[in-house]
Amino acid sequence: MDKIAVLIPCYNESLTVEKVVRDYRRVLPEATIYVYDNNSTDGTDEIARRAGAVVRYEHKQGKGNVIRSMFRDIDAEVYLMIDGDDTYPCEAAREMCDKVLTDGVDMVVGDRLSSTYFTENKRPFHNFGNSLVRSLINRLFRSDIRDIMTGYRAFSYRFVKTFPVLSRAFEIETEMTIHAVDKNLNVANVVVDYRDRPEGSESKLSTYSDGAKVLGTIARLFKNYRPFPFFTAIAGILLLIGLCFFIPVLISFFKTGLVEKFPTLIVSCFVMLTAVLCFFSGVILSTLVAQERQSFELTLNRAADRFRDLKKAQ
Repeated sequence: MDKIAVLIPCYNESLTVEKVVRDYRRVLPEATIYVYDNNSTDGTDEIARRAGAVVRYEHKQGKGNVIRSMFRDIDAEVYLMIDGDDTYPCEAAREMCDKVLTDGVDMVVGDRLSSTYFTENKRPFHNFGNSLVRSLINRLFRSDIRDIMTGYRAFSYRFVKTFPVLSRAFEIETEMTIHAVDKNLNVANVVVDYRDRPEGSESKLSTYSDGAKVLGTIARLFKNYRPFPFFTAIAGILLLIGLCFFIPVLISFFKTGLVEKFPTLIVSCFVMLTAVLCFFSGVILSTLVAQERQSFELTLNRAADRFRDLKKAQ
């Protein structure tokens, strides 16, 4: 088992991967540097290998698929995840790893948004998207995560081995954040500087399509992790719609003693019945989620036992 595993998912990062590998070998000499190549066509893998990294391959395209393979394959006391585009400072690596090793933190978030991100990043819609995602998650999940989309994070063994990776692409950071908050894991923020990509290096993140995927992921995970407020909100909207149809029919009935718009009455009743079904769906699903959280605690205990066994075997 490695003391520190530095995880670098890469897709066509030949301009920067050598510097990234050398920088992290310098500041974390005891670490093993893993570069997982995701179908690069520019020689990223050979450059990383010459720089001293352990190079492996993930042929399913997408960052989420790469992270799934990394988390499955590697055993370490602490995992440091970075991007291969040289936008994150290696100087923060030691502090982030120490928070896991000595303070018992499960996920350390490299917070770009509290430092230089908004001035260094030249893509205004990315700035808006990061702020929007941070605001949504902190409101919906009652958390205080400073940077949701950062690719600079450190993890404990128990986080890595109990985190179910479901996302295939850039939604993975959002999924990690919501999982940690929902499962009451220990999360810390470390403010880090951010520098934009060097000239000639292109971002693989699509502002609009990947942004839409992230928002969809937030909605999906809110439904899965907090079904009671999700379905209660839908029930409330449907109830209001049903009442808007029903009240005019009721007023007309009091005035004339007749139901003049019988189809409207039927529609309103069905809409309000659907609202009731949504409400009780939320009640039932919230009970199942509570049971799943209990099971997750047992999973954490099993991960802790395996971690101790691996430490003893060293």
